[in-house]
Amino acid sequence: MFRIGYSEDIHRLVLGRKLMLGGIHIPFDLGEEAHSDGDVVLHALSEAILGALALGDLGKHFPDTSDETLNMDSKLILQKVNELMIKENYHVGNIDISIILEQPKLKNNILLMRENIASILSIDISKVSIKAGTNEGIDDIGQGKAVKAVAIVLLEENK
Repeated sequence: MFRIGYSEDIHRLVLGRKLMLGGIHIPFDLGEEAHSDGDVVLHALSEAILGALALGDLGKHFPDTSDETLNMDSKLILQKVNELMIKENYHVGNIDISIILEQPKLKNNILLMRENIASILSIDISKVSIKAGTNEGIDDIGQGKAVKAVAIVLLEENK
C-alpha cells in the first residue's frame, strides 16, 4: 500500500534569527521568525509525512504554545515523525522538496540538506530530491521577506 503526503510551510524572515534550511544553518543576515528554529524544509517534510499517515498536522504534535517546542531543533521534529512512521509500519519511498527564497542562493547547500534528511530518516540519498528557486520578485517571498518550502512524500507499507 502507498500513501502520499503534501505540505507547505512559510515563515517571515527577520533580523536576529538563524536561517535554518534542511537541518543546516545558512549564513545570511535574516532568519525565520518562528516558535521553533523555523526550518521550513523540515517542517513541510514532517507535516507531509504526518499527512500521508492521516495523523494530523505539525501543530497537533508540536504545538507553538508549548515551552517544550520553544526554539526546538527541527531535526528532532523530523526524528519524532520518523518514529511515528515506523510505528505505523511505513517507510519513505521518495521525497520531493522545493524551497522558494530570493536570497541567498542555495545551490551549494542542497547536497548537505539531502544528506541530513537521508540520515535522519535512514534512507538512501537517492530518495531525497531538493530544488531551490525564487519567486521572481512577486509577493513577500519575492521581496525577500519570507521563505517557503513545499514537500511531497510517497510512503510505502512495510511487508
